[in-house]
Amino acid sequence: MESLQLLLDGFAAALTPVNLMYALVGVTLGTLVGVLPGIGPAMTVALLLPITFTVPPASAFIMFAGIYYGGMYGGSTTSILLNTPGESASMITALEGNKMARRGRAAQALATAAIGSFVAGSIATALLVVAAPAVVSFAIAFGPEDYFALAVMAFTAVSSVLSRSVVRGLASLGLGLVIGLVGIDQQTGQARLTLGIPQLLDGIDVVIVAVGLFALGEALYVASRLRHAPPEVVPVGRAWMGRADWRRSWAPWLRGTALGFPFGALPGGGAEIPTFLSYAAERRLARGTAREEFGKGAIEGVAGPEAANNASAAGTLVPLLTLGLPTSATAAIMLAAFQQYGLQPGPQLFDHNPALVWGMIASLFIGNTMLLVLNLPLAPLWARVLRVPRPYLYAGIVLFAALGVYALNGTVVDLFVLYVLGLLGYAMRRFGLPVAPAVIGMILGPMAEIQLRRALAIGAGDVTVLVKSPVAVVLLVLSLLALLMPLFRKLSARRKPPARSTSEQESR
Repeated sequence: MESLQLLLDGFAAALTPVNLMYALVGVTLGTLVGVLPGIGPAMTVALLLPITFTVPPASAFIMFAGIYYGGMYGGSTTSILLNTPGESASMITALEGNKMARRGRAAQALATAAIGSFVAGSIATALLVVAAPAVVSFAIAFGPEDYFALAVMAFTAVSSVLSRSVVRGLASLGLGLVIGLVGIDQQTGQARLTLGIPQLLDGIDVVIVAVGLFALGEALYVASRLRHAPPEVVPVGRAWMGRADWRRSWAPWLRGTALGFPFGALPGGGAEIPTFLSYAAERRLARGTAREEFGKGAIEGVAGPEAANNASAAGTLVPLLTLGLPTSATAAIMLAAFQQYGLQPGPQLFDHNPALVWGMIASLFIGNTMLLVLNLPLAPLWARVLRVPRPYLYAGIVLFAALGVYALNGTVVDLFVLYVLGLLGYAMRRFGLPVAPAVIGMILGPMAEIQLRRALAIGAGDVTVLVKSPVAVVLLVLSLLALLMPLFRKLSARRKPPARSTSEQESR
């Protein structure tokens, strides 16, 4: 009941004319940038992050929530019309959605993606309202050793789940931890890794890291593989759905939401697993004509995964707001936005800044509705945006990233650091290192270091203090399992005897 009252207060703050304008600007910009080819939600949020810093905190996070959901919506448009998913979670949408578009059903594919995203986002945000206070009450009892174990679990889960190789994931995490060490040691006052540059004494701004590794690194990588031929965009009319489309879509929307929300709340869960599970479930449950259409453009293959994708986006806000724990690359950049205002998400945020938190949650409902109103009639307009020549597009991204970063402190050193990190982001993509563990390591690394030192100080240097809490033990065991599971899979695969061919069986 208390959560409902706080949510109503949040709606009172979010429904003011000024904040409604910021929400509309956020969802429009988020969709506009997110709809561009090869740009996923993480890159959209990183690219637009600097424009929120001149806005008051409450309005900034309402606008930021709109950018977040708008970026999620935009990815489905490129997947369906251009067969170019902006992130791995949109691959399944591209698989069936683009085939629907090539069969002349682009309007129906865009409509089921937009409406499914609205349904899933609304239900998942309602679940966030229920789950957040429960997690906060549990997190209040956390000690320094628990927070350190929580950070370790985030490191290992993200490194093992968000990369094809645990070694590459840990290597990326190590790069992020090193970047997080730059600056003055908060305990000893010694400068670390500053190379004698005064501007680095305060550390590298998380916004510069996010924009450099995501936006600039991606732009350089795509530009290095740029094709001169213009992309083929499937024409689309006004998005609409017939009665049969509604009948075939409503159940996949609900099933996708049920799969996406819990996976989004898990450290390292992400949106990839639930979208694949949703697609597999819909394919298994399909009957008659729907079963024959799978692989050729089945509407269920768009409705379910797109709902799972957007539900997982709301799920990531549960650990982010209640524990200060980012479970995805986009959530890590959102944590950077909080830190830019001197705010640390966690249990105390709900006590000290309830108006800001609940205003942001309420704005998710508002932004979700605005996005539905925007996306259905404006689908043909977004299709025209996709025709922007790639060289102009990525040149604009580099320019916009530089202007946004320079506006932070007005120093050339920030630009130099931005381009160094952009080259690092390009190299990481070139050699198959995932970017998300690096960003999460850079943001959570200093927090993990502080909590580790605090726990050891309480225990008078006794290392066993880290395993005296039952919560810490459980989290550390889960971290160990996250690291060892890929190894166990490889060992079990090697022990399986190779399948005998049919000719060998016949000769026997």
